[in-house]
Amino acid sequence: MFTSVLMIEKALTSADVEFVTTLHGDEEVFFHVLLQPRGDQADRLLRAIDDIALGEIDEAAREGDTPEGEEAKGQGEQALDVSLRALRAAGGEAAGRLVEDQPLDALKALVAEVGADEVIVLTDPHYVEEFFHRDWASRARHQVGVPVLKLFSHSKA
Repeated sequence: MFTSVLMIEKALTSADVEFVTTLHGDEEVFFHVLLQPRGDQADRLLRAIDDIALGEIDEAAREGDTPEGEEAKGQGEQALDVSLRALRAAGGEAAGRLVEDQPLDALKALVAEVGADEVIVLTDPHYVEEFFHRDWASRARHQVGVPVLKLFSHSKA
């Protein structure tokens, strides 16, 4: 069985699920999902800049309304549950957990723990972080010792 670690920041859409579950054809895949809920004030600023870069001015103005802390954790748990159920319904095996701090340390540990064959980072575009190679995928490529695939998530289910 192929083992894939899937790092996400929100619930998978049906298009996301279809894409990741068909990447390896008919081969059986076990997905270990790590989800980090939305972050702190610094993340809010970067998200607002990304929204502006995408021409989504209204979204940038609403970044201050994004839940953080315990509220984000509750929404993260729901998003993780939805994502795991969707992966299983599509025929994959899946387990997952929330990551609250140091997502790359958690990713590296999980890759070693499960003997992962690959890492898939599935996120919204983060132009500022990507430009400076500070996004999860760029940083993970130097730390995990397995191939890292970066995909952009679909906005709507």
